[in-house]
Amino acid sequence: MSDESHSTSHIIQSLVVNLFIAVSKFVAAFFTKSGAMLAEAIHSSADCANQLLLLLGVKLARRAPDPSHPMGYGREVYFWSFMVAMLLFTGGGVFSVYEGIHKILHPEPVENLLAGVLVLGISLLLEGASTFSNIRELNKRRKSAPFVRYLQDTKDSDLIVVFGENSAATIGLTFALCTLVMAYVTGNGMWDGIGSLLVGLVLIGVAVFLAIEVKSLLVGEAADPTIERAVHEVADKDANLESVLRILTIQQGPGEVMLAMKVKMKGGLSGDETCDAINAFEQALQERHPEIRWCFVEPDNEA
Repeated sequence: MSDESHSTSHIIQSLVVNLFIAVSKFVAAFFTKSGAMLAEAIHSSADCANQLLLLLGVKLARRAPDPSHPMGYGREVYFWSFMVAMLLFTGGGVFSVYEGIHKILHPEPVENLLAGVLVLGISLLLEGASTFSNIRELNKRRKSAPFVRYLQDTKDSDLIVVFGENSAATIGLTFALCTLVMAYVTGNGMWDGIGSLLVGLVLIGVAVFLAIEVKSLLVGEAADPTIERAVHEVADKDANLESVLRILTIQQGPGEVMLAMKVKMKGGLSGDETCDAINAFEQALQERHPEIRWCFVEPDNEA
């Protein structure tokens, strides 16, 4: 797995921001009587819990392999990321939809507009800054890959979850701010309910996307295709290998890959020579892709 600061800095940053925002929103919700503001406060509180779960997942994933888990605990990150998606769905999305429907059916006037706009505006700036920070980190990691495709293919579930939370919060805050102003200007509290409903729908949409992506990793997704291409490239340069017969890759966690394959060795090699050739081949692969933590090469023939 990658360096600790690299793995958790974006999580800790979002935790600090969301903790400050959650407290501010609860205070503003009390004074404004705004359902959209309350929905946003619950959302930020859920985000704080989510980031704590992600930090727990990263810590547990670093445990060394043992007899009961010979390939380590790397998938702990994926499990806790999936739990975050579920919490985002229920703790944020479903509650906000419920609150929105309630406010639409039973609208109440919005009070203290200035306090609400001030808190939402500051929160929007902070969440927007966090989102742009996530985007910079994603751009750094994705290199030349298309942005949306990288979100679908990346194995860094913790970063994707934090980006999903922050981007959903930014969109939700925009909706909440606009509908809060509309409710005050028109005197119709139904707008406040619409804002809460829109926030909930955004959260549910993001949660479903995250759950689908993380579930694929949790049940055992293949590693990045670049590893398979590297196997063929290294094999082509190895005079002791005739061909690669089959390749199997499994992503065991962020920065942790299991690679297994069958290869056809050059004829005439003794047992010791075959073992030495396989060891050299494995070393060459791991030097090129350090994330290959487990490498199993089995000599075979095309029959």
